[in-house]
Amino acid sequence: MDVETMVKLSSAREALQARCRTRPRIAVILGSGLGEFAAGVEGTEVAFADLPGFPRPTVAGHAGKFIIGEHVAVMAGRIHYYEGHSPGDVVLPVFLLHSMGVRTLVVTNAAGAVNRSYKPGDLVLIRDHVNFMGVNPLRGPNPSGFGPRFPDMTTSYAPELRALARSVSRTPLAEGVYAAFSGPSYETPAEIHMLEVMGVDLVGMSTVPEVIAASYLGMKVLGISCVTNMAAGILDQPLDHAEVIARGKEAGPRFVRLLSDVIDRLEPTG
Repeated sequence: MDVETMVKLSSAREALQARCRTRPRIAVILGSGLGEFAAGVEGTEVAFADLPGFPRPTVAGHAGKFIIGEHVAVMAGRIHYYEGHSPGDVVLPVFLLHSMGVRTLVVTNAAGAVNRSYKPGDLVLIRDHVNFMGVNPLRGPNPSGFGPRFPDMTTSYAPELRALARSVSRTPLAEGVYAAFSGPSYETPAEIHMLEVMGVDLVGMSTVPEVIAASYLGMKVLGISCVTNMAAGILDQPLDHAEVIARGKEAGPRFVRLLSDVIDRLEPTG
């Protein structure tokens, strides 16, 4: 973490603590079109714009605010690398949530299906990822008091949290490997074919930086993808962000139910 990011973290933490005194242990980062969950969370709303130096999302479907409840914090809208933000800015929210006391992080996203058995609207648990973004948010100085210089990524997506999600889900949940590209262009059919050969199931433009940062900080992570489209070249049709938003909204009720059931089980133990 460079000096600039450290300063931003300190300023954002001070501003957030001035607005909100609760210290939730669980946080949820909401992906494109998945903002319906935020409406059911009671707490203090803080816009990213109210936090000094904090990056702001510019993409449709990302509100750009925190809702800080007693047990759960929700990040409605994420920061994407393709928007022009630095890797440090992309993961700044994770460092901020950790500084508030969050130790369990649920990351969600809208994803394209590489696995041909998936269909739009499916919810898939992420069991691992492949980083094709070309950047790592931990590159640079490693200040003391955060995490190891060389963090292990073997169980970045906690097996016990995936087991919990499967146990509370009212429908079967598949598990898959998620690959992240930098975007903002969608992947080419040739790139999707490469991912198929590698055994990747899902593809998107987010999540991986946040999970790297969370693992570095010792947080437990549950990853959930909402399949919003088949990846490039699988169907004979172009890809469109409007479809991503629409499919995410269609899956909203099932997504909210799954997240709510998982968090209900997590809350008693913090």
